[in-house]
Amino acid sequence: MLKLADRKQQRWSGVKEATGGDLPRYAPDPAPEAQPAPRETTAVAAIVEHLAALGVEQAFGVSGGAIALLYDALAAGPISLRHFRHESGAAFAAAEASLAARKPVAVFATTGPGLLNAITGLTAARWDGAKVILVSGATSAQQRGRWATQESSAYTLPQDCFYTKGPLFDFASRVEHVAEIGQALRRISQGLCQPGGFVAHLCLPMGVQSARVTLPVPEKAYRGTAPAVCHEEVAAIARLLKEGSFAIWAGFGATESAGLVRDLAQRANAPVICSPRAKGVMPESHPLYLGVSGLGGHQAVGDYVAMHKPDRMLVLGTRLGEPTSFWDRDLVPPKGFVHVDIDTEVPGTAFPDAETLGVHAEIGQFLRELLRHFPLPAKSAGEPAEAKVLRMDSGEPTLLPFQGRKPVRPQVLMSAIQRRVIQGSDAVVMAECGNSFAWCNHYLRFQTAGRYRVSTLFGSMGHMASGVVGAALGRGGKAVAVVGDGSMLMNSEVSTAAQYGAQAVWVILNDAGYGMCRDGQRTLGLSGDDISFPKVDFVKFARAVGADGVTVESEDELDDAMNRAMAAEGPFVVDVRIDPNESSPLLKRFESLIKQGSSKNVAGWETRR
Repeated sequence: MLKLADRKQQRWSGVKEATGGDLPRYAPDPAPEAQPAPRETTAVAAIVEHLAALGVEQAFGVSGGAIALLYDALAAGPISLRHFRHESGAAFAAAEASLAARKPVAVFATTGPGLLNAITGLTAARWDGAKVILVSGATSAQQRGRWATQESSAYTLPQDCFYTKGPLFDFASRVEHVAEIGQALRRISQGLCQPGGFVAHLCLPMGVQSARVTLPVPEKAYRGTAPAVCHEEVAAIARLLKEGSFAIWAGFGATESAGLVRDLAQRANAPVICSPRAKGVMPESHPLYLGVSGLGGHQAVGDYVAMHKPDRMLVLGTRLGEPTSFWDRDLVPPKGFVHVDIDTEVPGTAFPDAETLGVHAEIGQFLRELLRHFPLPAKSAGEPAEAKVLRMDSGEPTLLPFQGRKPVRPQVLMSAIQRRVIQGSDAVVMAECGNSFAWCNHYLRFQTAGRYRVSTLFGSMGHMASGVVGAALGRGGKAVAVVGDGSMLMNSEVSTAAQYGAQAVWVILNDAGYGMCRDGQRTLGLSGDDISFPKVDFVKFARAVGADGVTVESEDELDDAMNRAMAAEGPFVVDVRIDPNESSPLLKRFESLIKQGSSKNVAGWETRR
């Protein structure tokens, strides 16, 4: 019996023979003779070929009866097929694979529970700016309303939510006739070429999947264009910024423009704040870098704004939502924000009462134009005094002695990750929802953009526990996730990583409970019953599904454990027994909840701080 890889090669060779060679990827200016002539094939085979032409190289998901034909086409086509254990894990992994590889990734899911399972991961993908295409099955028209198994129809699911453009999808379509396929693929092609993320849903009833179609590959890719920068507008903004002092607040949208952010900061002698997702956009050792705002952020940010009161804040590619700003009025400068974003709905939303000049632009184009008004100084102006004093909180984790202490302090674990992963490799580091991203945001230091991933805004448990597999497969190298034991139990794909040899590493904060929830309940004066659970041996779990791992009970075991993890050729678990009594840097998060009315005793907050 042929193995899957052999069967794919044999069947794809037949496709190549029929078309005269490999299907072309979307080249900038393809030669006319490179385009294959239209040919008849099944709808699902044509869709797979088109997705491959659009740059999709991997497809993650779980098979099912309603997508049997689609799954068969994926198995035979040019896209690498990765079968996961849960659709949610597949969607989280697709989001991280897309961001790691900077390419679109497909997700496949069957009807009913398959589609619903995928939604959480796809929503995270949209919130985090990934490019993901969901292809799902649908109950055929003649079976709808007749209690079909796993029925997906207007009788069982809200149609506007899943099959139209809206909060879940940038584009969505349930294809009822093969004539609609070409239009849907054109819309997907256009969306993938736009700046930022794009999440689409293409739903295919079984009758459509098996239909015969003649569908040529488009002659060339659609080209996305960012909104044009207005020279006069940028010149006016430059004059405003030069009228007084200003600081830069950089977000995830500035990741691709990290060098330009640094250049502007140095030329204008402007300090830089980063959102949690933007760690590394400004080197975290740079004298002009103040620190991270929001979840697990640094006190230096608020101290600088309070003490030096910059006139304006230049906001670059961040929504300024609760995880980034906590809507803290103390961070609003006297003359307001100049807020640059590719999304016109972002500026002014987080702080509706603050004076905001919204600029609709791609960050890189805007900064290149703005830098024309901030020429290089004749000589270095040196480090501003305030940056020396306020740059970031003191107390680096490296200053904490090991002393063989057990259980492990999370601060000391961060120190080991800093040395062995961040400084000792090129691996991507990913922080899971909860205390994990608070410890990582606060203590880890990155000198370059793109090496740190955190999903603070949607903040779904299990995102990075599964996403690390996608990141490792997407980049073809090491990816390290710092996750809680609760997240690992909720949704991890260690078995999938073992199947495909993904170089994924899980560093597990094992404290036998939901640490962030436990800390929050205590701080808010609420009950913490049943937030703990029996301690789990994750090394035994990893070995049971084909991976490996090591348990860390003492701080002097950390370096050896991290060395083993980074040297491992396959998936590896580092099960760290951490001290549950060490409070994570989440005070501001709990303050925010109290302001929203979550505490039994709001008036007593100050006495409990």
